[in-house]
Amino acid sequence: MNLTREEARTRAELLSVDSYHVELDLTRGERVFGSTTTVRFSAKDGASSFIDAITDTVHSVTLNGVVLDPAEVSDGVYIKLPNLAEQNTLTVVADALYTNTGEGLHRFVDPVDQEVYLYSQFEVPDSRRMFAVFEQPDLKATFSFTVTAPAHWDVVSNSPTPAPVETAAGDDGGARSTWTFEPTPRLSSYVTALIAGPYQSVRSELTSADGRIIPLGVFARKSLMQYLDAENVFTLTRQGFEFFEKQFGTAYPFAKYDQLFVPEFNAGAMENAGAVTFLENYVFRSKVTEALVERRAITILHELAHMWFGDLVTMRWWNDLWLNESFAEFMSTLAAAENTEFVQAWTTFASLEKSWAYRQDQLPSTHPIVAEIRDLEDVQVNFDGITYAKGASVLRQLVAWVGQEEFMAGVREYFAKHSWGNTELRDLLSELEVSSGRDLKEWSKLWLETAGVNTLRAEIGEADGKITGFAILQSAVADYPTIRPHRLAVGFYNLDENGKLVRSHRVELDVAGERTEVAELIGLDRPALILLNDDDLAYAKIRLDEASLATATAHLKDFAESLPRTLVWASAWDAARDGETPARGYVDLILANIGSESDSSVVTVLLRQLQTTLSLYVSPEAQHETVIAAADALWSLFTQAAPGSDSQLQFVKAYAALARTAEQLDVVADLLSGKYQLDGLEIDQDLRWDLLSSLVAGGRLAQADINTELERDPTQNGQLAAAAASAAIPTPEAKRSVWQQVVVDGNLPNAAQSSAITGFNRVSDTRLLEPFVDEYFGAIRQVWAEKSHEISSTIVNGLYPVQLVSQATLDATDKFLDELGEETPALRRLVVENRDAVVRALKAQAADR
Repeated sequence: MNLTREEARTRAELLSVDSYHVELDLTRGERVFGSTTTVRFSAKDGASSFIDAITDTVHSVTLNGVVLDPAEVSDGVYIKLPNLAEQNTLTVVADALYTNTGEGLHRFVDPVDQEVYLYSQFEVPDSRRMFAVFEQPDLKATFSFTVTAPAHWDVVSNSPTPAPVETAAGDDGGARSTWTFEPTPRLSSYVTALIAGPYQSVRSELTSADGRIIPLGVFARKSLMQYLDAENVFTLTRQGFEFFEKQFGTAYPFAKYDQLFVPEFNAGAMENAGAVTFLENYVFRSKVTEALVERRAITILHELAHMWFGDLVTMRWWNDLWLNESFAEFMSTLAAAENTEFVQAWTTFASLEKSWAYRQDQLPSTHPIVAEIRDLEDVQVNFDGITYAKGASVLRQLVAWVGQEEFMAGVREYFAKHSWGNTELRDLLSELEVSSGRDLKEWSKLWLETAGVNTLRAEIGEADGKITGFAILQSAVADYPTIRPHRLAVGFYNLDENGKLVRSHRVELDVAGERTEVAELIGLDRPALILLNDDDLAYAKIRLDEASLATATAHLKDFAESLPRTLVWASAWDAARDGETPARGYVDLILANIGSESDSSVVTVLLRQLQTTLSLYVSPEAQHETVIAAADALWSLFTQAAPGSDSQLQFVKAYAALARTAEQLDVVADLLSGKYQLDGLEIDQDLRWDLLSSLVAGGRLAQADINTELERDPTQNGQLAAAAASAAIPTPEAKRSVWQQVVVDGNLPNAAQSSAITGFNRVSDTRLLEPFVDEYFGAIRQVWAEKSHEISSTIVNGLYPVQLVSQATLDATDKFLDELGEETPALRRLVVENRDAVVRALKAQAADR
C-alpha cells in the first residue's frame, strides 16, 4: 500500500491518463458499495504497469477487451496491467468497503434519526479506496461519476449536481435514483469528491471575475441544520473570492462552490475541487469562543485559496505538499486581515501557527521545509507544523524579502503559465525572481533546504539614556547550525500618558550573518522596551534584553496593540519550554495578565499553555499546590470578567478543567445545577458536558450520571462527550475499559476513539496511567501494522505516557526504539517526537526547582 516516489516517477514516464468514468452503487447495504471504473490512458507499447484499487472483492478486470483473471492480477491493493497498448481502455468491476476511519468513503449513521451520511476523504492516497485509480498527483485526468443511491438523498461531487433519474427499487424496497455528473476539468484524483446522504442545504450565488454566475451551497446533516449560520459562511466566501481573484489574476476555475459540514471528519477541512468538506465542530450548536469563530473563517479562506493553489495548479509529487499548505495558510491569513472583519489575523497567526512551527522545528524529527518524501508513509507523517506553519511563516518572510506587490505579480504569472498542470517549487521561485529582481537560489537553499530555528538577540550600548551601539546577534543550535537572512523590523516602545505601551519608533532592515550592526538607531533615546521582529515578519526565536524583559513583565497587559504583546508572550513561553526560566514564573505571568488580553485566540493559546505548564513543566513537588492556586486564580478571573464575554466563557471552561479541591468542585457542581449563576453565562448543552466531565474526573459523578446526560443529549456531540467523560472516570476499571476498546478490540469509529483517548488521559493522579506503559510499547507495532494511518497514529500519539515525566518513561521508550530499529520510519518518528516531550519536561522541571 506504500507507493514510493520512484514507482510513481516510473509510472508517470510510462503513462498519460485521459479520463475516468466511475459508477458507484450505494444501495448495497452498510458494508460494501459497488464500484465500476473505466479509465482511458495511453502508454508505451508493450509496457507493464499497475493501477491502485483497495477493494473487498474484484469481480472482473477487462483490459483492451481482454478479460484478465482477478485472482492473478489483483491482490486487493494493486491490479497488475501487463502488455499495454499505446491507447488503452481498462474496466474494473469491484466491491469496495465503507470505512469508519475518516479515510476513503466514510459512512456515518446519525443517532438522532438513523439516517446514513457518506463523504469521501482522499488526501493523501485514498481515492483508491473508492475506485480504481493511478493514485499520484501528476497523473491528472477528467473524472465523471455516475451514482446510484436512495432517492431521498442529495449527492454532491466536483461537478454541479444533475437532476436525478429514478431507477428500480433496491433490495430493501426503497426508491432509488441515479445521478450522472458531467466530466470535471483535469484534476488530481485526491481532490475528487463524493458526498451523499439526506444533507440539507442553503443556496446562494456570486459573480466571478470573468462574469460567470457561480452557484454556492452550504450543507449539513438534517439534525444540525438549525444551527448552521450559512449567511456568515457565504459572506466570508464572497470576501475570499473577491480577494483571491484580484490577487491571483485568475478567475475561480470551477463551475460551482459547495461547502459541506460532515460528521467524524479527521482534519479541519479538505480542498476537494468545488466541493470542500469541513468538520462539524464548525457548526456551532452552543456558544463558542470567538477564537473558534475566527478559526472557522481562516479555514474557509484556506480551502478557497486551494482552489487555485493545489487544485488548478498541483504539485508534481508530495515533497511540495508544504507549498500547497503553506501558501493556503499564508493567503488565508492575509485575506482575513485585509478583506474581512478579522483584522487581527496576524496576531492569531503569531500565537497559534508560529508557536506550532517553533515547537515542531525543535523536535528531533525536524526536517527541511522541502522534505525528502520517499513514499506515502513519509507524506502522511509530514502533515505537520513544518508543512503548514513554518512554511507559511517562511512565505511571510519571503513576502517581506521581495515585497508583497512583487510577490503577487510573480504568483499571477505562475497561474497564467501553469493552470491545470503540475509544478515544482522552482516553477514558482523563477517567477518571483523575475517579478522581484532578487536572486532566490541562496534564499531557497538556506530557508527551504535546512532545518532548525535561529535565535535573535539585541546587543545594546547605552550612555546617559542614549543608544551608543546596537547590533542584532543571530545564533543557531549545534545540530542545525545554519545562519539565515532575515527581513525584520525593530520596534521601540514607551509608556504614554495613559500608561499604555505604544510604539515610538520603527526601523525595517535586512539581517544577515551572526552580527548585524544597526547604525540608524545610534543616538536615539533608549526606550522602555525594544522588540526585535516587530510586526512578526521574520521566523526566529526572540530574546528580550534585560531592561526590555523587565518592562514586558511589569506592563505586558499595557500594550496598546495585540501583535507586539503576543510576540512578548511567545518569547516568554519559549523560554519556559526551553527551561531557561522557571515554569511557575510563566504560570504567574499568564494569571496576572490574561484577564486583560483582548484577543480570543491568544486567550485560547495561553490557557492551553497554562495546562501544559502545570501538568508537565512545574516541578512535581509543587505541582499539586500550583494547580489548585491556578484554578483559584481562574475563579477570580471568571467572576470579574465582563458578563457574557468571551473571556468569561473561556475562564469558566479552564476552571472546570483544573478543579481539584472539594471547594472547587462545589463551584462546578453549583454551576451545573444552576444554584450558582453568573450574569451573562448560559449553561448550554456543550458547557453542561464540560462541567459534568469535570465532576466525573473529580470523582463526584459516575457512569449513571453520564447516561442520564446522554438521554438529555442523544446526538453525535452528546455521544462523543459521553465517551470522553466515561473514559475520565478516575478508577483503574474505567481506564482498563478504554484500553480494551481502543487498543485490544480496536473497532471504534475515528471520532469516538479520539474522544475516548482524550478522557483516558484526563487524570489528576497519574498513577492511574502507570500500568499501561509496558502494554503501550508491547502493542503499538501491531497497531501500526494492522490499522489505517489515521487510527494508528491517533493511538500512537494519544496513548504515549507523556504525563509520566520520568527517567523510567525514557528508558522504556529507548528500549522500544532499540528493538524497533529503522524498519518502520514513520512509527519511529512519532515515538521519538513523543519522547522529546518528556525530555523537555524533565529539563523544565529541573529549572522550576
